Amino acid sequence: MSSEINCIALIGKQNNPLFIKNFSTSHPDLKYHYIAHTSIDVIEERVSNGPKNLDLYLGLLYAMEDLAVYGYITNTRVKLVVVVSVTDGIIRDADMKALFRKIHSAYVSNVCNPFYNVDSQKCINSKAFSQAIETIGINARTTLDI
Repeated sequence: MSSEINCIALIGKQNNPLFIKNFSTSHPDLKYHYIAHTSIDVIEERVSNGPKNLDLYLGLLYAMEDLAVYGYITNTRVKLVVVVSVTDGIIRDADMKALFRKIHSAYVSNVCNPFYNVDSQKCINSKAFSQAIETIGINARTTLDI
């Protein structure tokens, strides 16, 4: 199976985009902004209809064309979305959970900065965070291959 990360997005608790990184050369950034915002509806539906002891990993949210959209929600209601291009086969949930844990860890490291305002609706502009997401996205290309 060949699959690769096309986009990693973080969406704030007020449904504002905090960070969107496009790893794809074939699709424009606007497509991933659209996918991130459409995934908000699916995430909120799963959270409201799901059990109260919610698992942070939401699994496959939906698939469109050759893309699969996976979701994760933090305890503070920040939504993480990963868009993966899949040509054939299925990605294991264990691999996706590990990927989301890495992204969540990078986000927590950014939030621990005393100068970061958690309730701000501004995008994350940290160079260290951008580099961490870049590294996660590039390294995930090899770990998601089955």
